[in-house]
Amino acid sequence: MTDLIIKGAALFGEKTSDIVVRDGVIVEVVSTSSTTGRGSTTGTGSRVVDAAGLVALPGLVDLHTHLREPGREDAETILTGSRAAALGGYTAVLAMANTSPVTDTAEAAERVFDLGRTAGLVDVQPVGAVTSGLGGVELAELGLMARSRAKVRIFSDDGKCIHDARVMRRALEYVRAFGGVISQHAQDPDLAGSTACCHEGELSGRLGLPGWPGVAEEVIVARDVMLARHTGSKVHIAHVSTAGSVEMIRWAKAQGIEVTCEVTPHHLLLTTDLLGGYDPVYKVNPPLRPDEDVAALRDALADGTIDAVATDHAPHARHDKEHAFVDAAFGMLGLETALSVVSEVMVTSGAMTWTDVARVMSQTPARIAQLDGHGGSLLVGQPANITLIDPAAVVVVDRDRSVSLSRNNPWHERKLTGAVSATFLRGAQTVADGELV
Repeated sequence: MTDLIIKGAALFGEKTSDIVVRDGVIVEVVSTSSTTGRGSTTGTGSRVVDAAGLVALPGLVDLHTHLREPGREDAETILTGSRAAALGGYTAVLAMANTSPVTDTAEAAERVFDLGRTAGLVDVQPVGAVTSGLGGVELAELGLMARSRAKVRIFSDDGKCIHDARVMRRALEYVRAFGGVISQHAQDPDLAGSTACCHEGELSGRLGLPGWPGVAEEVIVARDVMLARHTGSKVHIAHVSTAGSVEMIRWAKAQGIEVTCEVTPHHLLLTTDLLGGYDPVYKVNPPLRPDEDVAALRDALADGTIDAVATDHAPHARHDKEHAFVDAAFGMLGLETALSVVSEVMVTSGAMTWTDVARVMSQTPARIAQLDGHGGSLLVGQPANITLIDPAAVVVVDRDRSVSLSRNNPWHERKLTGAVSATFLRGAQTVADGELV
């Protein structure tokens, strides 16, 4: 098979090297960053990708993606979502269970898994529901999903909080036997209320919008880290959004409790001030928060308290999103822009290096999800799941150029620095020069 040479890439933004790939596996990494660098020894028949000026990272992994299939193919499909993921530099995504029907059986999980393999652009790993039908009462087929071909390891009722502490305890005890993880949508339904649509504060009062306070998230985080300690099991907090949650997770980690967490790109940059125009594109759950929460999230991502960046990519059809703010669906797109947002907020500011980006967008997510072959270190013998990034590229986001079926894009017309140039899934190039192959 003809070798692939990714020539002159800066590995993790540092040492310039040639990466040689054969049969989907990295077979050689040759430093070319010094005057004595000898370059690749592979023959002239190789296919060469010029990566001069680009940063090479292990393929990105998203812990939190909504692909909508089955049931809402008008908003997204596994194929269109996979295209968006590849363009965003991802080689693996975890598909949330709140589909129709819900991914709460082994059969349903295998169906999502197989559709992802058919699309062939990223590895689509299903997330199993914790409770049957997301009802919050009876546990779903956790063990059968774990033993299925899909090998489900993360379970979540995302979109709904597992608010009954007894159910959450039973779920944590059950998945401990096979090393599973419960991912919690932390939102106390009584504190948040059924009509809340934005952060509770001075602005929500002035706009006349029902709000839910940060404490509605924080009390669930506090409860669940204590349940994780009690059961000796693993809990993952999805889309952390408040400074109080950060402090609770920081404390729990210091106690040795098995807790991990994620933050979304939009919670790292967008704030509640954007709600002044009642634009429903900014309606998301958990809601956008004030500046002080955003600052705390950035600091926690930089210091390692927050483990991962996850998109919470939530496509919606226009007839679900284009309503009065209180009536619009929650959620926004994220797969195609996540890397650029993290680059703009964390790398350009000097808060993180590209090595740090690899940790929070590839290596740690892959470890949490227990995905073999992803989140590597670009070493010989590893699968060639690779993302090339142009750190100097300036991108002006255009929602109409998205390959997603939906257009609820909060980044429209925003200028960002840093962009995905190429993506490789086990050596097969899925994206070249920022376009799908």
